[in-house]
Amino acid sequence: MPEVVIIAGEASGDLHAAGVAEELKRIRPDLKLTGFGGPLMERAGVELFDRYETGVMGFVEIIVHIPRHYFLLQSLRGRFERKEVALVIVIDYPGFNMKAAAAASAAGIPVLYYVTPQVWAWGENRLPKLAKIVTKAAVILPFEESLLRGHGIDATFVGHPLLDRATDMPTKKEARAALGLSDSVPVLALFPGSRQQEIDRHIDDFVESARQTQKAVPDLEVIVSVAPTIELDPSRCPYRLVHSASFTVLRAADAALCKSGTTTLEAAIADTPLVVAYRTSDISYLLAKLMVTIPHIGLVNVVAGREVAIEFVQHDLSPAKVSVELERLLDMSDPERKRVLDGLAEVRAKLGTPGAARRVAEMASALAQ
Repeated sequence: MPEVVIIAGEASGDLHAAGVAEELKRIRPDLKLTGFGGPLMERAGVELFDRYETGVMGFVEIIVHIPRHYFLLQSLRGRFERKEVALVIVIDYPGFNMKAAAAASAAGIPVLYYVTPQVWAWGENRLPKLAKIVTKAAVILPFEESLLRGHGIDATFVGHPLLDRATDMPTKKEARAALGLSDSVPVLALFPGSRQQEIDRHIDDFVESARQTQKAVPDLEVIVSVAPTIELDPSRCPYRLVHSASFTVLRAADAALCKSGTTTLEAAIADTPLVVAYRTSDISYLLAKLMVTIPHIGLVNVVAGREVAIEFVQHDLSPAKVSVELERLLDMSDPERKRVLDGLAEVRAKLGTPGAARRVAEMASALAQ
């Protein structure tokens, strides 16, 4: 039975991998799926030989993972050298997955990279290596296909996997009913991050931004969207937490304050105007400033190619400034709200169509012989 190894190093990769695994099970029941990942992959039928720990962000923070990554990579090399693996699928997590892909390629195993490194942000120095070690790339942002193909990488735009999750989004009325919110009150959603360290850095500024906005917007309800494992001290966050229901929260909200990243694209898909904010350690920020080659960090703005959602980054993240922008987005007659909504419509049109997991599975099936 041909074996396909799937490697995902954090929760988002686990989610994407699970979708691909489910489709592979359907179209190629003859394949044995093994991997490094999490509970969603396991539930989808992947036999896990190791599990990821909670993902980390930043240059300094990732150092703690180096020893574990070293031993996992050695284990993978042994597995690849036994010549029992027909295909390796690596998903995002480039710090480790570039090394895993290189090990598979050196062993003569085809490699499919799904959700490729963000070379458009960090410079193109990784592209020559990517071209040497990747058999096929499945990219999720529209401009990535031509960029990678221009460097000799067989890349295909498969659409953004968020679209698969959004096919059954509730209406605003349904979302508010599900969350017990009145149809008549304005609602602000806070998305401080998916990882504890992100939340610790953001929550005070996000909460203070909401408090200042409440002073200006009568009857404003505030809800906070967090991952299932996150709990917050009520002294730091007096607002209601909603776990694992990001699209429902966004559909219920009239505006959102979002940490930069995938959540900004979720807001675009949900048609919820947003402000983008981000803070990291000073060292990580300074290093990023030296390396990042694009003018915006919010993915919604990266896809648009311009600032659709206003960004407040690092020391510019000021609750007084943020609340002013949120007030404008919560005002249904303000031209700024319409400007942002028009930009979000453009972003949605660029994200492709649902079915990314199926397309990736079909690519994998063709490679796994």
